[in-house]
Amino acid sequence: MKKFFKRLFLLLMIVIIAAVVWFFKDGIDKANEFEGRQPLSALVDTVRSNPQYVSYDQVSPTLYQATIAIEDARYYQHGAVDIKALIRAAASQVIPSIPKSGGSTIAMQVVKNLYRQYDGTAVWKAAEIVLAHRLCEMYTKDEILALYVNIINYGDGYHGIDAASHGYYGVEPSQLTQGQATILAGIPQSPGYFQLSDHYDNARAKQKLVLDAMVRNKMIDQAQADAIYQEPNAPTVLDASWRTASVFDHGFYGGMRLVDVLF
Repeated sequence: MKKFFKRLFLLLMIVIIAAVVWFFKDGIDKANEFEGRQPLSALVDTVRSNPQYVSYDQVSPTLYQATIAIEDARYYQHGAVDIKALIRAAASQVIPSIPKSGGSTIAMQVVKNLYRQYDGTAVWKAAEIVLAHRLCEMYTKDEILALYVNIINYGDGYHGIDAASHGYYGVEPSQLTQGQATILAGIPQSPGYFQLSDHYDNARAKQKLVLDAMVRNKMIDQAQADAIYQEPNAPTVLDASWRTASVFDHGFYGGMRLVDVLF
């Protein structure tokens, strides 16, 4: 009986290893296919050449802290992929007692948004991991974080932190208060549900979770979190002139998602 279980375990390990090898081989092939049509570096250059692009040091440090806390708490500790987060995300899908969570790092989200691939298939997820690794080889963590806040959707048609800062508050991204920065950081997880024009109460509840995450990750203490939460942060202008389509909605693919071109 002991031998039987040993052989069963060995067989199971072989199957798992084979599946992992297949997964990443398929991912590399698909990543090469994506880059063959549009290299990562070219997409990054496109973002950076946009007039609304703001460099890393032109954004409120609080926005970066809040974004990391709620999106990817170990951002500066892991590489392109956070293995712990992936395992936790996988476990949360099958174990009811574990809160549902995603395993995507900020680098993976940058890749997903650069290629506008939101379908979440296994093949794309493998390619996303490969492309995120390549992204991290080409750019620093600060540069990737700047890319993230420049391309992400902050609701109400505001794509990127420059549009969101001016559109909601009429200020430069560097001038955001801590209250404004922490409420904006929670919007990208579900822009339509947290946008400030018509879901301000939802955004305030999300801001509380952002502040809790910042406390949990020792970025601020509870007293600071409470003070920030009391700061006024309702939108002051809601300037429609800053509502623009994503930089990738027109141009390269004639308004089509890259996935529509590939498949």
